[in-house]
Amino acid sequence: MSDDRGAVLSLDATEITKVLVSPEGLWRDVRVVAETGSTNADLLAAARAGAAEGTVLVAEAQTAARGRMGRRWASPPRAGLTFSALLRPDGVPGALLGWLPLLAGVATTAAVRAVAAVDPALKWPNDVLAGGAKLGGILAERTGTAIVVGIGINVWQNRADLPPDAAATSLALEASGGGPGDPGARERLLTELLAELARWYLAWRDQASPGDADACGLRREYVRRCATLGREVAVTLPGGQAISGTATGVDRAGRLEVRTAAGLVQVSAGDVVHVR
Repeated sequence: MSDDRGAVLSLDATEITKVLVSPEGLWRDVRVVAETGSTNADLLAAARAGAAEGTVLVAEAQTAARGRMGRRWASPPRAGLTFSALLRPDGVPGALLGWLPLLAGVATTAAVRAVAAVDPALKWPNDVLAGGAKLGGILAERTGTAIVVGIGINVWQNRADLPPDAAATSLALEASGGGPGDPGARERLLTELLAELARWYLAWRDQASPGDADACGLRREYVRRCATLGREVAVTLPGGQAISGTATGVDRAGRLEVRTAAGLVQVSAGDVVHVR
């Protein structure tokens, strides 16, 4: 990334707001900060203080971001796209809220395809893959009735910028032509991703039966994009128990269905490894 960082443009909150914020739309406030520990942590605190649905916080750099299973990571300045969105899906049954990170994954793959000419896939529940390597991740966290969805995408990193022991990649490594495009690619990606996220979220939330992933086409689209299905997987559950088998589907609550030697198991949370 050292060859490109100087040319990468900073994100312009004013321009992004002009495109995305409107009285009839989902997004109400898009803020960009130079650096923070974690956009998710900041928005969770804002949600507890009464911040409105549709608040978006973008950070040019994060120093103490969190992934699943308590993992920590940092995002250098302008290397990637890292942001969180505050949602309040009132009316959606609690049993269906597990669709939110999956919905965010569908929105992310659509935006990446549109902006960077990369065709990503999804690893249940929240990894975005390109060429089998991790391009980005999603973390949804809840406080009261609010859910904060955090999304991080590697954009300008070169191989030396990524952990040597991790199967990670970036748009700069994956995109045809050797990079994600012009120096403003992150802004175009953010705008496209928030538009897709709003489109899917409103369609899912505003069904006659709120949160019905079948009625809005979300489950069909997620299954189409999910690289986990049909694979042999090993799953470590939150309590430490491990199961293995074939990932056969995603049920109406967004849970991964794994066919094990003991029968079908629905997994609502876990660390999934694609075995083959």
